[in-house]
Amino acid sequence: MTEEAHSSTHPPLPPTTEEIRHSWLRLLRSKRIGPVTFHRLLAEYGSAQNALDALPEVARSAGIKGYEICPAKAVDTEIKAAKAAKARLLCCSDPEYPQPLAGLKDAPPVLWAIGDLSVLKRPMVSLVGARNASSLGLRMARSLAQSLGEAGFAVVSGMARGIDTAAHQAALKTGTVAVLAGGADVIYPAENARLAADISETGLRLSEQPMGLTPQARDFPKRNRIIAAMSSAVVVVEAAAKSGSLITARDALDYGREVLAVPGHPFDARSSGCNRLIRDGATLVRDANDVLEALPPQMAAPVPAPAPDDLQSALAALPPPPPERRSLADTHALHQQILGRLGPSPTSEMQLIRDLALPPQQVAPALTDLELEGAIRRQPGGLLTKAFPEEDQD
Repeated sequence: MTEEAHSSTHPPLPPTTEEIRHSWLRLLRSKRIGPVTFHRLLAEYGSAQNALDALPEVARSAGIKGYEICPAKAVDTEIKAAKAAKARLLCCSDPEYPQPLAGLKDAPPVLWAIGDLSVLKRPMVSLVGARNASSLGLRMARSLAQSLGEAGFAVVSGMARGIDTAAHQAALKTGTVAVLAGGADVIYPAENARLAADISETGLRLSEQPMGLTPQARDFPKRNRIIAAMSSAVVVVEAAAKSGSLITARDALDYGREVLAVPGHPFDARSSGCNRLIRDGATLVRDANDVLEALPPQMAAPVPAPAPDDLQSALAALPPPPPERRSLADTHALHQQILGRLGPSPTSEMQLIRDLALPPQQVAPALTDLELEGAIRRQPGGLLTKAFPEEDQD
């Protein structure tokens, strides 16, 4: 070291808040630096900038040649994108940072947040489940999310298709948190662009990933651990035997959170994961009160059970019918929509029509076609089920 490098005997001035945040991002975005390593380096070197200065030598000692830390320009670009998206950076030492995450060994050092930060001050429950959810599964997710929101909880999910989307939509008025696998400014799936905008108005979108990052398969398990840790409980509505929802449930158990599951028909593969969770000790969920009873009693009061379906009000809420003439492709698409909504558990025809958001006179002929083909079966009481090969065997 030269004498010029020690030109002053005074200790360096403390960095500004922006400088600290910039160095935190540079350290975290450097190669091979995950949350656990970040926290270890911060504890060992006292600050992110000190860790950045030492990182090349640490890498050499570990046998890594030519190691380079994240360029400052890359972080400048990320911060610029965040400002354009009106995102705020939450460091794990900030008071606004979600407290349930703060004590974790692998807590995200930083989170980008878009929306209303006050939602993070409320108790939270996560709802997760299948992307190809059944009509009953979507109905259950909406009912749980709405009731839990009315009981004072923020509903957390991953903004995926199916159960996640239904839960967020039902909790928009009361507050919901979407934890994203990609950047906070990247909407995935693209069809949820409107939902994402609505969430940023009354709730919050969160991500530990860099702004602008398109999610890859490896990013979803990382997202799932945040969903699990943020909440007092994780409720699985529908999940196959091998699904990301079960990863979330396993993470919840590792973090000491409650795990609950909605049971399903044994023939429906979308419920096999939930049924297994219940077999292994997860709390069975029939309605929101089952969730509330599994949590500390002071968190929220019981909510009333949902009222029975009102046929007339449901019909009145339906949109106007589209033109009568439909192409073969449109008919096939409607058939697939119906089959995707049905499973072994009976679903009322009225509920199916409401879920499809189509007029009864459009759905009725399609149901007749599918019934004649043997793809669906009518049960007593106006209920419908999807036909399975097993039903035709003696």
